[in-house]
Amino acid sequence: SFNQGDYIGAVEQKQRAETITSVLYPNDNTTGGKELRVKQQYFFVSATLQDIMRRYRLSKKPWSEFPDFVAIQLNDTHPTLGITELMRILVDLEGLSWDEAWGICTKTFCYTNHTVLPEALERWSVDLFESYLLYT
Repeated sequence: SFNQGDYIGAVEQKQRAETITSVLYPNDNTTGGKELRVKQQYFFVSATLQDIMRRYRLSKKPWSEFPDFVAIQLNDTHPTLGITELMRILVDLEGLSWDEAWGICTKTFCYTNHTVLPEALERWSVDLFESYLLYT
């Protein structure tokens, strides 16, 4: 945008990108808040998993041993996108079968829910996921 003379557009693009990490846990009573939350959760989960997997690749160990060296604790609903993201990476990028990837996921992730009230649990519409996530 900047090189084409659209200086305002260039700044707007930069600001939109920075919003993902600038305003954490926005109120999700609005569509914009829900969209930003899903983007944030995917961004942080994906970046974390990619870093974990990059480090694991350095060991040159097979993916079948991944759960022997990596444990990921999911606290409440915020990071649960990690399960689908690890599946996406293992199946689409690493070429594992669905069953192999699922076996790794079930041995890698642990889940603790600290929220007992149903109204406090996050719920997302399928439309929101289809609009903003890579894998639907």
